[in-house]
Order: sequence, then C-alpha cells, then structure tokens
Amino acid sequence: MLSEEQVEIILNDILEQYGYDFTGYARASLRRRMDRLITLDKIPGFAEFRYRFRTDREYILRFVEEITVNVTEMFRDPSFYKMLREHILPMLATNPRIRIWHAGCSTGEEVFSLAILLKELRLLHKSMIYATDISASVLENFKERMVPMSAMRQYSENYIHSGGKEDFSSYYTAQYDYAIINHDLVDKVIYSTHNLATDSSFNEFNLIVCRNVMIYFDKNLQERALRLFDESLAPLGYLALGSRETLKYSSIRNKYVQVENEKIWKKIR
Repeated sequence: MLSEEQVEIILNDILEQYGYDFTGYARASLRRRMDRLITLDKIPGFAEFRYRFRTDREYILRFVEEITVNVTEMFRDPSFYKMLREHILPMLATNPRIRIWHAGCSTGEEVFSLAILLKELRLLHKSMIYATDISASVLENFKERMVPMSAMRQYSENYIHSGGKEDFSSYYTAQYDYAIINHDLVDKVIYSTHNLATDSSFNEFNLIVCRNVMIYFDKNLQERALRLFDESLAPLGYLALGSRETLKYSSIRNKYVQVENEKIWKKIR
C-alpha cells in the first residue's frame, strides 16, 4: 500500500512529465485506485511503479483510465432525464442554436441518452453536443458507438421511466454482443479531451452536464470546476450535476436557482 508521501511523489511526477493534474483529486479514492493498479499489474513496489511512469509513456494512458471512474449508463436516474425532457430542453427550444457541454462523458451512454431526447423533441438538428473526458482511450470507445447488449434491457426500462414512448430498439442495431447506436444520434456530437483541473473554457453553452464526476475532487478542485462551468454557461443557461453534488457551498451559488428538487440549476445572474 502506497504511503501519502509516495502518492504525492507519483502525482507530481505525472504532472511534470505529462501535464495530467490529479493533485486536486480526493486522496483516499486515489490511493485505493493506485494500489489496485499496482496489484493488477503485479508491480513489486513504489520504486518500480514510479519507474514505469518515467520509462513507459503508454503507461500513463492506462493510469488515467484506471484512476478516472467510468461508471455510466443510458438514462441513468430517469427522473433527471424526465426533467430534461419535460422542462429544461423545451425552455431551450426558443434558442436558434442549442449548445450543450457534457463534461466527463466517459464511454458516452449519457450523451446518447441526451441525443435521443433532443431527437424526440425535434431539437437535434439545431443542437451541438460537446462531449469531453480526460481519457483519450475512453473517448475512442465512445466513437465506436458500441454498448453491451446485456445492458440494453435495463437501459430500455430507464428510458420508459424517463418518459420515453418510442420503440427504444429503433435507436440501435444489434450486432452480436453489442448494440451499435444509430449514427444520426452522434452527427451533432464533437468529441475532445478536456481536463477540468487545468483546461479553460472553450465556448458558451446553454446547458452543461457534469454528473458524478466532482465527487472524486477535493474542495478546491470542485470550486475550480464550478467556476469554469459558470464562465462557460450563457445567461439563463442550466447546469446539471450528479445526485451527490451541489452548488450550495460554492462561490457561484448566488448566481443560480435550483430547478425543483433535481440537481439542476438555472443561471439567473
């Protein structure tokens, strides 16, 4: 098990050599995942672990994929998508263009879900979704549009609970063990790597979605991410967070009003 000092050394090495900044991540979670990686890769100890980063540039990609938590599903938390379907997206429909940023998009299931909502509301043609994640390898999986068939039954139930009334199977093609999401759903998606710890704002958005990402950040990095979202959000735009995330203690809280009981806030200032 790595010591706190050893964790800091590894994080500083990665920042200096590769530019990935994990210094704002919650330490308990980081240590668990680093220890798991050492066990999985049968690395004898700290010195060998540190040497691996210094000599193998490909290993940083494995590290990023292991450290960043990629837990996602289509129409996750159906009540959230029902709120988007019935209230938030219809409010944005009056805009000539709808720009959406999905930060920490992982393998894309929640982006696919959002695209389905936009299609059913006849808004996809004038929308653009910017899907970003810190992990380039995760984004490569996203681009393949492949979702395990074993998960589609649960996703179909989520879709129905979110207010969906169409034939869910019409949004994908079954291919052996995978469902291939229809290409027209991702025509309006732009993929890019983006690090919430170091990168800046790159557009003005009507809706920003970042769910269950900041729970792994410490307070300072949470504050930085929220300020970044605030800088990137248009007046009267919406910010959607995860079930355990909030604006309540942030410096931007007075600029926003919460939408009913969902983790969605409207920018009013």
